[in-house]
Amino acid sequence: MDIRKVHEINRMKEITNVPNSPSYVEGVINLRGKVIPVVNLREMFGLEGKGRDEHLRIMIMDVRGVTMGLIVDSVSEVLRIPSDIVEPPPPMSTGIGTEFINGIAKLEDRLIILLDMDMLFGRTETIAMIEAQREAIG
Repeated sequence: MDIRKVHEINRMKEITNVPNSPSYVEGVINLRGKVIPVVNLREMFGLEGKGRDEHLRIMIMDVRGVTMGLIVDSVSEVLRIPSDIVEPPPPMSTGIGTEFINGIAKLEDRLIILLDMDMLFGRTETIAMIEAQREAIG
C-alpha cells in the first residue's frame, strides 16, 4: 500500500457492529472522538478468517476521500521500493481481477503485491463505508 495514505497503525481495539452493513465491514471504532468505519481485508478478499492475536492491527488511512480502518494480519516493516523492481501483475485466469494491484515487487527472497486501495474500494464500497459511519453516528 502507498504509505502516504496511511495516517497511523493501531493495535486492535473494540469494534462496534453496524447493522445492515456489508460482511466485510467489521463495524466502527471511536478514534479520538471521530467515528471510523473498519474493514476486514481477509473478508473482502474472501480469505479464511484468522483468530485475533497480538499481531492484528488496524491501519487508519484515506481511501477515496474517506478515512477508514483496515484490519490487517500484521505490520512488520515499511519499505521503499524502487520502480525498477516492480513488474505489472500477471494476467489471472481464475476470474480474479488484477485491477486493484499496482504491481509486484521482486525482492531477493520474496514477492510483494502492491495494492491500489482506491481501485480496491470502488464507488460501491466507499458508499458502504460512508453509510456505516452515518448509521453509527445515528
